[in-house]
Amino acid sequence: MNNLLKNSIWVLIAALGAAAVGGIALNRGEHINTLWFITAALCIYAIAYRFYAAWIAATVLAVDETRATPAERLDNGRDFVPTNKWIVFGHHFAAIAGPGPLVGPTLAVQFGYLPGTLWILFGAVLGGCVQDMVTLFLSTRRDAKSLGQMARDELGALGGTAALIGTFAIMIILIAVLGLVVVNAMKHSPWATATVSATIPIAMIVGLYMRSFRPGQVLEASALGVVLLLLAVMGGGWIDHNPTLRVWFDHEGLTLAWWVMAYGFAAAILPVWLLLAPRDYLSTYVKLGTITLLAVAIIMLQPTVKMPALTQFIDGTGPIFGGKLFPFVFITIACGAISGFHSLIASGTTPKLLSNERDIRMIGYGGMLLESFVAIMAMMAATVLDPGVFFAINSPAGVVGKEAVDAVAKISSWGFPVTVDQMQLLANQMGEATLFARTGGAPSLAVGMASIFGSAFGESMLALWYHFAIMFEAIFILTTLDAGTRVGRFMLQDMLGNIWPKLGETSWMPSVVLTSGLVVAGWGYFLYIGVIDPNGGVNILWPLFGIANQMLAAIALCVATGILVKSGKLKYAWVTGVPLAWLVTITSTAAWEKIASDNIRIGFFSAAKDLAGKLAAGMLPPDKAAIAPQLIFNQQLDGWLTLFFVALLWLIVFDMLRVCSRYLAGKPVLPLAEAPHCPSQLIEDWVRD
Repeated sequence: MNNLLKNSIWVLIAALGAAAVGGIALNRGEHINTLWFITAALCIYAIAYRFYAAWIAATVLAVDETRATPAERLDNGRDFVPTNKWIVFGHHFAAIAGPGPLVGPTLAVQFGYLPGTLWILFGAVLGGCVQDMVTLFLSTRRDAKSLGQMARDELGALGGTAALIGTFAIMIILIAVLGLVVVNAMKHSPWATATVSATIPIAMIVGLYMRSFRPGQVLEASALGVVLLLLAVMGGGWIDHNPTLRVWFDHEGLTLAWWVMAYGFAAAILPVWLLLAPRDYLSTYVKLGTITLLAVAIIMLQPTVKMPALTQFIDGTGPIFGGKLFPFVFITIACGAISGFHSLIASGTTPKLLSNERDIRMIGYGGMLLESFVAIMAMMAATVLDPGVFFAINSPAGVVGKEAVDAVAKISSWGFPVTVDQMQLLANQMGEATLFARTGGAPSLAVGMASIFGSAFGESMLALWYHFAIMFEAIFILTTLDAGTRVGRFMLQDMLGNIWPKLGETSWMPSVVLTSGLVVAGWGYFLYIGVIDPNGGVNILWPLFGIANQMLAAIALCVATGILVKSGKLKYAWVTGVPLAWLVTITSTAAWEKIASDNIRIGFFSAAKDLAGKLAAGMLPPDKAAIAPQLIFNQQLDGWLTLFFVALLWLIVFDMLRVCSRYLAGKPVLPLAEAPHCPSQLIEDWVRD
């Protein structure tokens, strides 16, 4: 009877989810309620976690809860520490949940709500969650080794070296885009800049409180941090309305970029307990709390989606970024569906804390499901805006015009009416001077969130809600930026340690400063070229970010597929092989278009050639002509980087296929690098319960 009841409940969940997805996909010409999206997401996530993830864990991976993890076997009280599963979940989610699930879905709304929503829902459960869980499992079985080291151990020197180089280079691009998003959110916004700046000393205060003032008093430190963050939002408003103080926080994008670089360098060299750990901890509270509040507000209000299911921009003529629906929606939305960056967290960091293999499904698969839900919430917040307002905020001045009158005329001509007065009223309500051409996705997402919060909890506080949303986004971004910079430093130290072992010592301060400086210089350069780009930097950097991130995911799935085959599980290799084939297809197609397209809004080299021709013909205004040589070089560099990344990817794919074919033919291959089985000696009640 109990089984019949359980089965009936799951059948009802499946039917409800199917109805919700059908309603979203088939709706045309009428506004659709946002509750359909939440229903579809929750039903799909529940079914995928209960059945697909459980089957992979039990059958494909053969998770063994009696087996000691690296955290237990190598426990040193510093790097390897058996940790409560909920704390590990919080750390893992804070580390993987960067700006991608917020910004990517927002930008992809230029195609309409339907393509991005379907990719987030099904890409996550079939691809992103699988990658995260499988990578976490494989690293746990291999003494918490990094993705690059696993590739080297399992595939060999050629594929492993390519994976190591590709992983590091891709990470540089990823961090640069994180910085660009936060710079565009704070540019000429004293309130946002003051609030975001305050989060840094707040994190340090919490770190000192937990380490020196009141050790072990986690609840007190948490309450203190949350109160200070809320005061920072209100204090930012006071600064913005103070004529003397506001000028201290009103800066151009380039000035803010230098400050973001300085922050990244400081975060990489300061003790982890002083800034990085408390920021991760606080950001988890803010992230989960805000997303929960947003979901509650949407359920209360049941707002309708105003953006059409599909727009005319699926043909590649969109103002925010160039490129057709296929393949660019799949690289614009990376985090939220599948993100290669997660594989860096799931290998070498999270497995050092995991106390029992049984928790891999919850942390790996469940953590990615939660990020996918964040992406759905971001999609909802963007699509409830009037389409004209959405495009006015996100379209760069280089496309729609610098003057407000020209911008609204251009956007209205697309069939999305908007007026100057409407945009000015909205800017005044949000406490901003203007919202035109605030590219990068973050400002429009903040406007959407503020509109929902204001309608649910008080429209008189719209400006406060807007800047709270900006702070929420900045916490997402800076958490990943500082963690990524530190991880990049570790990776560079590992590589340089092969040349001079002293440089590989993570505790030797000269090496720490040198490698941190090199990593920041790398991503700082790409941040710089994004900031000086007259089109806002999104069109030049976000496609490169998406391609690089998805290629990193493909590398992780390559390693996973190779290990499954070598483990005698060829019949299950499709679990990672199918998403791998899809990622290789979309990234190779997108890379080819970015390299070879004649469309100057898509092709890197064609854009560089067009700009060089205009410069030579004297067709550029003086301000643009001054930076044109740098922009030309940047476009060419992006083109060569894209070619380099796709070449590395195919090299790793072919090396994986070589290893698999040799294994299946009975020829010698490198042995599995899995650590020997060791029974767990931990008393797990406190860990799991």
